Amino acid sequence: MAGLEIAVKDLIKVYHIGTVEIQALRGFSMSVKEGEIVSIIGPSGSGKTTLLNIIGGLDTATAGLVKVGDTKVTDLSTSQLVEFRRKTVGHIFQTLNLIPTLTAAENVELPMIAMGVPRSKRAERVKTSLDVVGLTDRANHKPEEMSGGERQRVAIATALANNAPVVLADEPTGELDSVNAKIVADYLVKVNSELGKTIVMVTHDPRVARAAHRILRIEDGMIKGDFTPDQVLEKVTAISYVDQLKVRLADIDKQLEKLDKEFRASNINGDEYVEQRQRLKQTKTGLEDELNRMGVTT
Repeated sequence: MAGLEIAVKDLIKVYHIGTVEIQALRGFSMSVKEGEIVSIIGPSGSGKTTLLNIIGGLDTATAGLVKVGDTKVTDLSTSQLVEFRRKTVGHIFQTLNLIPTLTAAENVELPMIAMGVPRSKRAERVKTSLDVVGLTDRANHKPEEMSGGERQRVAIATALANNAPVVLADEPTGELDSVNAKIVADYLVKVNSELGKTIVMVTHDPRVARAAHRILRIEDGMIKGDFTPDQVLEKVTAISYVDQLKVRLADIDKQLEKLDKEFRASNINGDEYVEQRQRLKQTKTGLEDELNRMGVTT
């Protein structure tokens, strides 16, 4: 099945952690053409993963519209979202969801079993999916017997198992070295060009982002830039991106300092203090790791 158009309009997502309200998406709008690859970049905590989860039916919006093809995802019930995830969207995650005791072929077959695909059709589709990512010869190997790049390619094949028209990839190369990251990105391009799938990919790697037709930069839950691969992203935006990360780190330090003061003044209780501090520290660690990946010491 070829790709579907994606339309997102005025999307809002608000989370509540204790008494703290976090607005992950702030009236976010975008459109993705049928059969287009779009990369999404931006600082940690800017709403990238939240956006993918809402488009893919893994999370629900607070307000706004998400439409995939003719389906209004934001209007679906819980049971309808399950069906939508099975038929319409293939998910690829940074933390692989492969079953370690199953072979590559069995992992790819699993979503088809859940969909009730007849056994006679499953074998053919497994072979086709593994062939697309160049892993036919690794069909009978378990994840621990494969490299990180190969495991991620199995994850791509698994996302293709039910012939979903839309593929959502959340940091698909985040744990790979530059060589394997390029290989995985190239296979995503192959999936797009040969099968016509619509692909939305979150990535921190500018080289991987350039595999897309368009690159959107998100900051604070909104689009702050729309680029083409021909634009010199590394020269034009890499410095500003690093600066953004450093500004966010400084802001988190201020939030931590303010939180300590509020706790000492008994304005918040111990549970709220621990919860908020842990969340801020996790975000800070993620930002520092991202800077380190870019060769910037913190």
